[in-house]
Amino acid sequence: MIAVIIIYLLAWLAIATAEIVASYLHMLPPAIESIRIALGCCAVAAIGGSLYCIRAVYLNKAVHKRWDADWHIWYFLRPLASCICGGASFLFLKAGLLVLESNTQVGASEVGFYALAFVAGLNVDRFVAKIETVAQAVWGIEMSRSAKKADDSDN
Repeated sequence: MIAVIIIYLLAWLAIATAEIVASYLHMLPPAIESIRIALGCCAVAAIGGSLYCIRAVYLNKAVHKRWDADWHIWYFLRPLASCICGGASFLFLKAGLLVLESNTQVGASEVGFYALAFVAGLNVDRFVAKIETVAQAVWGIEMSRSAKKADDSDN
């Protein structure tokens, strides 16, 4: 099963990288061009999540010798969760609810969008907790139990 997981994670990396290359080379269909940065954020976050999973595979299998089949589903869903967080990071930046710099510029740098998306994909739990903190501050939405637990661990 480890081989299947590794192939799956490498497929996520390949597809996400292909999207980024296609975007950079202006090879995306014209209909998709308007959401190019959002798709790029999803792809970069998927790379971050895949990296995190690949690291977990070698640490848990080879280094610590504590591979557990109960975690297989996590390896399959984590890159998808990362991809979704990348899309969410784009939405929150575009809406102005997350700020990259103290002096906001009209044309915020794509690289900043991609950097935040990578971090969101790499650390899904902390990103979701941060988004819930923003939602609580802006709209008064109560944080979930998992976000409260992550927030408590920071203190």
